[in-house]
Amino acid sequence: MSESSSGVNTLSGSFPKSHSSQCSDLRVTRTPFSVDQSPDSGLVSTPLPSSRFRFVSWHRLEQCDVTGDQLTCPRVREGPTEEELFEREGGDICLERGRKRREEGGQRWEERLQENWENCLELNLSYQNLGDPFQQENFLRILRRLIRVEKLQLIDNSLTNLSSVRLPRCRILNLQRNHLVCLRQLPRLPAVEHLCLSENAISSLRGLGTLENTPLRSLSLSRNPVTFTQDYRSRVFLCLPKLEVLDGIPKLSEDSLPTRLHFPETTRMCNIL
Repeated sequence: MSESSSGVNTLSGSFPKSHSSQCSDLRVTRTPFSVDQSPDSGLVSTPLPSSRFRFVSWHRLEQCDVTGDQLTCPRVREGPTEEELFEREGGDICLERGRKRREEGGQRWEERLQENWENCLELNLSYQNLGDPFQQENFLRILRRLIRVEKLQLIDNSLTNLSSVRLPRCRILNLQRNHLVCLRQLPRLPAVEHLCLSENAISSLRGLGTLENTPLRSLSLSRNPVTFTQDYRSRVFLCLPKLEVLDGIPKLSEDSLPTRLHFPETTRMCNIL
C-alpha cells in the first residue's frame, strides 16, 4: 500500500468517499423524515411535523412574540376562512354577508398589535401570489397601515389599483412587474424620491402630474407601452422638472422641450407582418 504526498492512500479500496456519494448518504438519511414516493411504490407519504403550519401566519402561532416590524420579507398572504369558502358555494349574496360579518367583528386586537405594521421602516412584500380576492383585500389592509415605511418592495404581486393607499414617508417604492395600467392607480406618495414602475401595462402619461410636487429624483417606466409615446422623455421631464434620472438614464440636453410637444399625445406603434 503506497501513500501519496497528500497523505491519501492510493489503493482503490482506501480512497475516501466522493462528494456525490456523500450527498447520496445525506439523501438516504433524510428520507425517513418525509417519505414521498409514487403510489406504485406502495409507500405511504409521511408529512413533516411542520406541514400543518404551512398556511398559518406567524402571528397566529402559539408562543410567538415576533412583531411585523422585526421581519424583513414576511409572507402575509392568507387564505379565505373555512366559513367564507363554505358560503361561496351559496353564491355572491352569502359571500357578501360573510364579509360584512367579518368587518363588524374585526380582527382580534392582539393580532393587530403583533403585526405592528405601523412601525415598519423597511419592508419587502414581493412575490406574495395574491390569487384570491380575500388575499388582495388583506394585502391592501396591510399597505394602508404602513404609515412609517421608507423603503417598500412590491414586486410581482399582480396589483391593479393602489389609489386608496397613502404612504406618507415612503422614499423608495418598487412596483415592478405588476398590472398597473394608469398612473392614477399609484398610491399617494408625498415623500417619494425613487419610483420603479417597469414591466407594468402603463400606456399613457396621464396622471403623472400627481408626482410634480414630490421630491422625485429617479423614475423607471421601462418596458411599458407608454415608452413608445412620441417625445416620451421630453414629456416626462416637462411634467417633472426636478426629475434627474429616467429609465436609468440621466437627463440629457436632447430632453429639452421641442415645439411639437404642444400637439396631442401620440403613440408610435409598429406592425409586425
